[in-house]
Amino acid sequence: MSDRFVVVPVGQGNEQCSESEGAEGYTIEPQDAVPVLEYSREPNRYGDGMPKESSPFINNTDNDKGNLYDGKNMALFEEEMDSNPMVSSLLNKLANYTNLTQGVKEHEEADDDEGPAKTKKPVKSPALGTLIGVYLPCLQNILGVILFLRLTWIVGTAGIMESLAIVVMTCSCTMLTAISMSAIATNGVVPAGGSYYMISRSLGPEFGGAVGLCFYLGTTFAGSMYILGTIEILLTYIVPSAAIFKAEKKEDEAEALLNNMRVYGTCCLTLMSLVVFVGVKYVNKLALVFLACVILSILAIYAGVIKTAFEPPDFPICLLGNRTLQNHNFDQCLKTMEVDNVTVTTKLWSLFCDSPDLNATCNEYFTLNNVTVIQGIPGLTSGVIRDNIWGDYGPNGMLVENKHQASEPAADTSQDIYMPYVANDITTFFTLLVGIYFPSVTGIMAGSNRSGDLRDAQKSIPIGTIMAIATTTFIYISSVILFGACIEGVVLRDKFGDSVKGNLVIGILAWPSPWVIVIGSFFSCCGAGLQSLTGAPRLLQAIARDGIVPFLQVRTHTHTVDTHTATHTLTLWNFPVSQVFGHGKANGEPTWALLLTGGICEIGILIASLDAVAPILSMFFLMCYLFVNLACALQTLLRTPNWRPRFKFYHWALSFLGASLCLSLMFISSWYYALVAMLIAGCIYKYIEYRGAEKEWGDGINGLSLNAARYALIRLEEAPPHTKNWRPQMLLLLNLDSDHAVKHPRLLSFCTQLKAGKGLTIVGSVLEGTYMTKEAEVKKAEQNIKSSMTTERTKGFCHVVASSNLRDGFSHLIQTAGLGGMKHNTVLMAWPGTWKQSNDPVSWKNFIETVRETTAAHQALLVAKNVDSFPTNADRLGQGTIDVWWVVHDGGLLMLLPFLLRQHKVWRKCKMRIFTVANMDDNSIQMKKDLQMFLYHLRLDAEVEVVEMHDSDISAFTYEKTLVMEQRSQMLKQMQLSRTEREREAQLIHDRNTASHAALNDKADAGPDRVHMTWTKDKFLTERNRNRAEASMGVRDIFNMKPEWESLNQSNVRRMHTAVKLNEVVVNKSQGAHLVLLNMPGPPKNRGGDENYMEFLEVLLEGLNRVLLVRGGGREVITIYS
Repeated sequence: MSDRFVVVPVGQGNEQCSESEGAEGYTIEPQDAVPVLEYSREPNRYGDGMPKESSPFINNTDNDKGNLYDGKNMALFEEEMDSNPMVSSLLNKLANYTNLTQGVKEHEEADDDEGPAKTKKPVKSPALGTLIGVYLPCLQNILGVILFLRLTWIVGTAGIMESLAIVVMTCSCTMLTAISMSAIATNGVVPAGGSYYMISRSLGPEFGGAVGLCFYLGTTFAGSMYILGTIEILLTYIVPSAAIFKAEKKEDEAEALLNNMRVYGTCCLTLMSLVVFVGVKYVNKLALVFLACVILSILAIYAGVIKTAFEPPDFPICLLGNRTLQNHNFDQCLKTMEVDNVTVTTKLWSLFCDSPDLNATCNEYFTLNNVTVIQGIPGLTSGVIRDNIWGDYGPNGMLVENKHQASEPAADTSQDIYMPYVANDITTFFTLLVGIYFPSVTGIMAGSNRSGDLRDAQKSIPIGTIMAIATTTFIYISSVILFGACIEGVVLRDKFGDSVKGNLVIGILAWPSPWVIVIGSFFSCCGAGLQSLTGAPRLLQAIARDGIVPFLQVRTHTHTVDTHTATHTLTLWNFPVSQVFGHGKANGEPTWALLLTGGICEIGILIASLDAVAPILSMFFLMCYLFVNLACALQTLLRTPNWRPRFKFYHWALSFLGASLCLSLMFISSWYYALVAMLIAGCIYKYIEYRGAEKEWGDGINGLSLNAARYALIRLEEAPPHTKNWRPQMLLLLNLDSDHAVKHPRLLSFCTQLKAGKGLTIVGSVLEGTYMTKEAEVKKAEQNIKSSMTTERTKGFCHVVASSNLRDGFSHLIQTAGLGGMKHNTVLMAWPGTWKQSNDPVSWKNFIETVRETTAAHQALLVAKNVDSFPTNADRLGQGTIDVWWVVHDGGLLMLLPFLLRQHKVWRKCKMRIFTVANMDDNSIQMKKDLQMFLYHLRLDAEVEVVEMHDSDISAFTYEKTLVMEQRSQMLKQMQLSRTEREREAQLIHDRNTASHAALNDKADAGPDRVHMTWTKDKFLTERNRNRAEASMGVRDIFNMKPEWESLNQSNVRRMHTAVKLNEVVVNKSQGAHLVLLNMPGPPKNRGGDENYMEFLEVLLEGLNRVLLVRGGGREVITIYS
């Protein structure tokens, strides 16, 4: 029973019943109460939280439903009021609709000593506006670590022009995405759940799950990036002495820094996770404090820029030749200096020479070049902007040089890496900088994530998000220009501020002190990291509770509530209590999701390089933005009826441009990261699709599938398929038992083996009656058939019709199943094995009429005899054969079917044998050669055998068989006997003819063997004359013996003769085959001989285990041409 039902106590008389709420959130009635199940309007706490669960629209019930249509004015509609409410009640519920997800808090088991549950607190209505609810959160998430730690380096490396190109591209990407997101936000009520909800409900469960997990991974790696930024600020600019690993040599500094980042990053992650676990409410309260740090830091930067126009700060840079020096271990930028009229060497001299003596051996470049001092921040009016227009890319280890300074190159540069020069720590190029910079524009969904707390989400999300992006775009563009206009190029390219005594480069520009930026950026990174560790687990929790990713679900558990009766326990609901990642503490905190988030975050921290982690999260965010844009563009282009956004600045071309830009940026940033991210999303998509995402959210992808199907169907109908493209498109006619279960599930298995999941399969059945009276049974039958199809791995469509009789129902299916060009061309059905035992001739008459219907419709027909003995999909047939008896050519289907079967693992080891029948006039040797050549051209591997059958005399056994058949048929037609009398009469006829039948059969068997492997002309003439004489003598003798045979229908005698003789040959050759395929003779044109036709087929198939009768559809289905 669903947890949407609760137990409501009904009191006795006027007695007041008290209720108490159990620990699991259900209601336990008092002992004397009568349990009544009533529908609860609270959404399923473990379902998808969709608005349809608490919808005020159709099929919703209410306690006071009865008084909504009292009176006579609406009596005409009163019978439909249960499902179609009055407009007055609809509007009342719609006006009071709230976008808060109810029941979001998950309750754990209560302690044994806990008393009755406390009264629920009233739910507060959302009250946040655009500024506090959307604008400021977006601002805080967008501005952060990259602005403070990498933007100056990007400007110095890429130059002003290319930096502006990076900023414009990335900000355009987020602005276009924000426009698309605004369209989604204004396309109806936005429930709590934010961006993940909007993406998943627009793209469907498969894409929603894939993109949701990518969004989760991006948010998690963002936490790693912010923590690494925090540690970099701490160890590089605040307390460098706190480093655990210290480099004794210059070349070991990079490795030591990475190890320090790993150790301190892990400690910081652990601390932040504990803070989030213990007191997430304090994290949310501190968000404004962290935002204040960001805003104050940015204001300090602008104030410092203005100050440089009239009073530039004094930050000297020491250059040796044109190379920038690390200003850590010396105070004065001098080689020597005068002290008491004595020339002495400086600390700088000691760094390049082997001793402090003036005659010491020094580095060649140091000897050839002089040291100069330049200002690190010349100021706005200095004209340094001209030098910073274009970039200066280079490989790892390339020295940071001032191109305008004179320099004497040294012959030996091998020692440069050991000298205190400022150098590139990574190889730099434009696309790398795009990937590193992009995380600085993410965070645009921070406002939509709070949709449940907004007073008017449809108004606040578009305005707040777009204004935040516009503000940050202005900040980034102005920062790029101002940094390039104020700061010397060699300082901009100095990533860690080694040339300015280890100060943060952006900090030396700030006013009043560099520490304003250092402290502000430190707390900003801390806050952003805490926000990521808070948001990512909740996102994973939302995905887990949606139930679309199966591996996030573990097991289900049944909770029961005792109704205090001695003999009765009422089970209220089944729900998964061990969803692991959807489970949390009593206050709803996602404990397990937080642990997983911390584990993934640790992976980013072990990478230890902010420049390496940034492109990773760029990929995941870009993929998320890509699908947001794609969802909007698709829904507009497909003209989805429910797609009616009120955001007036939206156009599908903007979404398409945004999606294209996202995809381009993914491959620009890192093509291999892009491929990995797409592979991860694709694997998640296929996993959800394979394991079954049983959600229907009315997504845009469904609309895309419908349009693609419509287009394909229209194209298919233009012309019939070419012979090379022909494949059996199956209509499988099933019989159902009294419980509407499938009688022959092996027929579904055989269809699966024949189709291997390719082409069209329609599984149909018929119930007798009208649809009005059989609607429930039709639906039950469809469910049973679909269940059997799933068990037998049959991929296709199910169609059950109700008809006044089975004959018409099957006829309707044959005529109307399929759509357009996707119609069946082959009918598969089971042989009616009980047609002889049945008193009612309807079963075999329906069978024969179905054969006629398929022939008239030019459709192929496959009839499986003894279908219950066919192999299942789990079986693996060993060495054996599939025997094809090619008696007449009706399109080549007999050749094609074994080839298709052998593609499946059940039949893969079977060999194919083809038998054909040669008459006396045929040259069997030439026939075999021709058939082998034909198979060679068809590219089919099969053994060939030609079986010769001559015009032998008709045996007495055949006459007896025909006589019994006709007498039985005539008797059943003319006499209206009871079941007992029919059986007795048939038995008497059988007994009367048994003795003569057996004797003549023995005589016939004792005759000479007439089958020869080849014929010569002389042998042919001799044999024909002898057979004619013997036949005429034999027939004359037989008629002398049995005068009643003279009255037999000679056509029936000939047909029976063919069936008997062909059966003898087939049984002799193919009795041990795994499967026998045989041409199916057509039914007689005269319907009076229908029962005889069934008898002929019965004789033909006698003694064979698995048989597939094949009747072609009147067209060639196999060709020798490529």
